[in-house]
Amino acid sequence: MTLGPVMVDIAGQELSADDKALLSDPVVGGVILFSRNYHSLEQLETLVQSIQAIKKPRLLVAVDQEGGRVQRFKDGFTILPAMRHFGDIYEQDQKKALELARQCGWLMASEVNSTGVDISFAPVLDIDKGISTVIGDRAFHSDPFVVGKIAQAFIVGMDEAGMQATGKHFPGHGSIAADSHVAMPIDERPLREIEMDDLKPFQFMIDAGINALMMAHVIYPRVDKHSAGFSHVWIKTILREKMHFQGAIFSDDLSMEGAVIAGDYKQRAKVSLDAGCDMILVCNNRTAAWDVVNSLQGYNNPASSLRLAHLHQKQAISRDTLVAMPRWREAKRQLAHYIEEPSLDLLDPTDYIA
Repeated sequence: MTLGPVMVDIAGQELSADDKALLSDPVVGGVILFSRNYHSLEQLETLVQSIQAIKKPRLLVAVDQEGGRVQRFKDGFTILPAMRHFGDIYEQDQKKALELARQCGWLMASEVNSTGVDISFAPVLDIDKGISTVIGDRAFHSDPFVVGKIAQAFIVGMDEAGMQATGKHFPGHGSIAADSHVAMPIDERPLREIEMDDLKPFQFMIDAGINALMMAHVIYPRVDKHSAGFSHVWIKTILREKMHFQGAIFSDDLSMEGAVIAGDYKQRAKVSLDAGCDMILVCNNRTAAWDVVNSLQGYNNPASSLRLAHLHQKQAISRDTLVAMPRWREAKRQLAHYIEEPSLDLLDPTDYIA
């Protein structure tokens, strides 16, 4: 059996009968968890174990645990700083910024992996141009070179913890004000300008061997009429052929407003997969999730399944072992000065994927 191309969510802190039926379907290959699915470390570990027990190969379990405004698991986890802190530090002390980013990547990934969750959809590779409020301080910096340098350090830390990184949101969400959760962003720049700016961090990470990317629900009409996550041009021609990316490609959530342009949920799923996405996300709409799954019966893409299987965690350690490690204590100490308690969670309580 291969990993199916659909990632779905669940409503509560344990699996319902409907959850189990949906997750058992061969078309479903992953589950994304949100803050509503978390109560305690013990509860989360039990939930993840119940998800993993459903079938083989086991489902890929994901979360958005970026830090700053986007951190789904909090009590029992280290509250992580917004990524822009590392960019601010870089302007004064490059070595310190890169070491802190590496430690943050390791700490985030180690804590998430210790519960059995495979991946966090991080880091953000968008550029903060002071335009996009939905990106803002989730981005490392306004300079593509600096974004690439700090992101690489963050990803090295994730890799040391045994977690594969997922860079987002390709080809870049930082140059338009509209938020694709609630609107259809349109970026009017030509490809050459995007290549010289937003694509730089993605190319840097591709050259460094990143294993997964997530697409943006943004239209770049001077490149293609279709939103990037539904575009053969962006995924196959530019990302695969021109930029030589060989890893897994995730859609952003097909429930977002930026995805509506592609049609109903079944149409969105088909167009996204046909364009080249390996896994599509359908969140916060169980009826739509079932519609998508039923419409994809018999779908099989061994190459996509293999790319996704590489994202399963490789070397998780228990939480007790983790908290006994000197590095865990030192990483928390180093980061404590830069942590701010967020005034609100990005898009909570609706809990959209970010």
